[in-house]
This record gives sequence, structure tokens and C-alpha cells, in this order.
Amino acid sequence: MAMSSGMVHLCRLTGRSLGTVLGYSRGKPLTSRRWYISTSVRNNLQFKLDERTAHSSLDLFKKETGVIYRILGVDPTLVQDTPLRFRDWAVVLADAHIDSGCHYWEVTVKKSHEFRLGVAEVLTSRDECVGTDSTSWVFAYVQRKWFAMTSGKQVPVPLVGKPDRVGLLLDYKAGRLSLVDTQKVEVVHTIKTQFRSPVCPAFGLWDGELLTHSGMEIPGELK
Repeated sequence: MAMSSGMVHLCRLTGRSLGTVLGYSRGKPLTSRRWYISTSVRNNLQFKLDERTAHSSLDLFKKETGVIYRILGVDPTLVQDTPLRFRDWAVVLADAHIDSGCHYWEVTVKKSHEFRLGVAEVLTSRDECVGTDSTSWVFAYVQRKWFAMTSGKQVPVPLVGKPDRVGLLLDYKAGRLSLVDTQKVEVVHTIKTQFRSPVCPAFGLWDGELLTHSGMEIPGELK
């Protein structure tokens, strides 16, 4: 069961080797790719959250575009046993496979005070929390502060307070993931990296709920 307490100090700040990331700890390789949606042609990325990846403390709603955290959650033995599912951390991935292009989506965050938003490699380890290894890049909100996270490293983000809704702008080729202030329509902070394999939107949630908004055009001010 996922723990809160400041997101367990922003989750365990540990990493895994790439070999571990590309496989499942119980010997079940993450080879299922059929459920991913290719977005190589279109830039207005549209996705839903995939229940098969969701930790048992998370419930999806509004046609799989929203996620809510349940303190008790579902008995892990009652959910489908699949190597795609996160077992230790309250994380869910989207059903999108991004390997090119620029994409933009927004997330309503007003009903949560502990969450992470970003992207992760499609085959990221299900044993790690997003933001703690080298295959995920997220913006975390915890204890009323924002952080950019990857490989367990935390960088404070100068976004005062918590807006009701934020945007995420991904430029796959340039290796940039940006947090966007949707009221000012401007980039607040950018994580720079080099994507080496397809990624998908990723979400961690430790209280309340999140609602995703995809299929959006990139605002003209950000182009």
C-alpha cells in the first residue's frame, strides 16, 4: 500500500540499473506493447489512464481520464495480476506511446495536495516511484512546494502556491519536459534530458484526485 508522510520524503531516493528497469522483478518481462497508442503523426496527444498499470490504491473515473486516491484501496489480491501494474507506489501511466513530436496536456490538481506529473519510459520499472530513477521525469507537489525530479534528484521549482490546473509541454526530440502556468500561459520550469526510448504520461497520487485533459493543441504562446 502506498504511504503518504510527505510522499515518504518524495519516495525512496533510490535508483535501479537500466537492466532492472527493462524487466520485472519477478521474472516477467514488460513486453506488452499492443495497448499503446502511437502518436508519431499527430501532435495533439490524446490519452486515457490505463487501469492495468494502476496501483491498487488508485481508482479511475470519468472514462479513465481521472484518478482518485483511496486510503485503503483495493485488496491487491483482487486486482488483475499483471507485470504492467505498480505494486508498491500509487502510480498510474497513460495509454500513450510517445516517440516523437511536441505534445501538450493539462491536469486539474485542485483536489490533491500530494502528487507527481510527468512522463516515464513505457518500460519503466514497476518497482520504483516515478521521479526516483533515470527512466522517469516528473514535477512533484508536496508540503506546499514544487520540485522537478529525476534519478532521485530534487530541484525546487519557483511556482508560488498551487494553481487549480497546470500544463505539461513535451518536446521529445529536444529532450524537454516543461511545467506550464496555464493562467499566464508560460513555462515555469523545464527538465532537460535525452529520451532514448518511447515515453508515456505518468501520474503519482497520494491524496485527493487528478483529472487529465488531453487532445489539446499547444498554446500559441508556447510555440
